[in-house]
Amino acid sequence: MLAHPTLDRLHQMGLFGMAKAFTEIMASDHATTLSFPECLGLLLDRETTYRYDKKLAARLRYARLRHQATVEDIDFRTSRGLDRALFHKLAQGSWIEAHDNLIICGPTGIGKSFLACALGHKACRDNHSVLYQRAPKLFADLALARGDGRYARICRALFGVQLLLIDDFALEPLDAQARHELLEIVEQRYGRRSTLITSQLPVDQWHKIIADPTYADAILDRLVHNAHRIELTGDSLRKIRSRPRG
Repeated sequence: MLAHPTLDRLHQMGLFGMAKAFTEIMASDHATTLSFPECLGLLLDRETTYRYDKKLAARLRYARLRHQATVEDIDFRTSRGLDRALFHKLAQGSWIEAHDNLIICGPTGIGKSFLACALGHKACRDNHSVLYQRAPKLFADLALARGDGRYARICRALFGVQLLLIDDFALEPLDAQARHELLEIVEQRYGRRSTLITSQLPVDQWHKIIADPTYADAILDRLVHNAHRIELTGDSLRKIRSRPRG
C-alpha cells in the first residue's frame, strides 16, 4: 500500500482524525493483522472522536465557564442539602431539551457557581450551546453595548444560546435599565431556551431586588413557574476546607 498518497488524500479531505489513526496503524505491528472491516471501523471511530472533541472544545471556548467543573467532580459528601438523585437527573439534560429553567440558591461559598458550571460543561458534552454570564457584568456590558454598536450582537447570543447561565443574580437591587434588559432576556427565551440562575437570595426575595412590582411579576412569571430548583444550605465550603485538620 502506498501510505504517503493515502495520508495526503486524507488531509486534503479534512479527515484529520482518520489520518492520525492511519499513521499509527501503519507504524504499528497491527497493519497486517487487522482485517479490512476492523481497519475501516477503527479509522471511522477515530474520525468521529476527533470531530466530537473539536466541536466540544469550540463549545467550551464559547461558553466561557467560570470553573473547569464536571458533573464527575461534584462532592456529595459535604452536608449542604444537595440531592444526589436530583442532580444526576438534571445532569441528563432533559430539562434543557424541554426548555425548562433551573434555579440554584444558597449562601455564599456553598458551591452554586461550581454546580452551574458542571451542568454547563455536561450540556456542552451533550451538544448544547452554552453561555456563562455573571449578572453584574452582564448588565454593565449591555449598558455599554448600547453605545458602541455591540448591543444587537450580544442580544442575539443571549437570546439564542440553548443554555444561558446567569451567575450571582440579585447581589444588589436592579436599576430601571437592568430590569428592562432582564425582562427582554427572559421573554425572548421563555419556552424556547433554558436559563440557569444562581443566587444567594431565595426566590421569594427576588421581588424586592427587582425593585418594581410590575417588572418583578413579569420576570418571575417567565423564570420561576417552569423552573427546577436546587436549594443549598450550610457553611461556606471555602471556610470548611480552610479549617485546620486535627
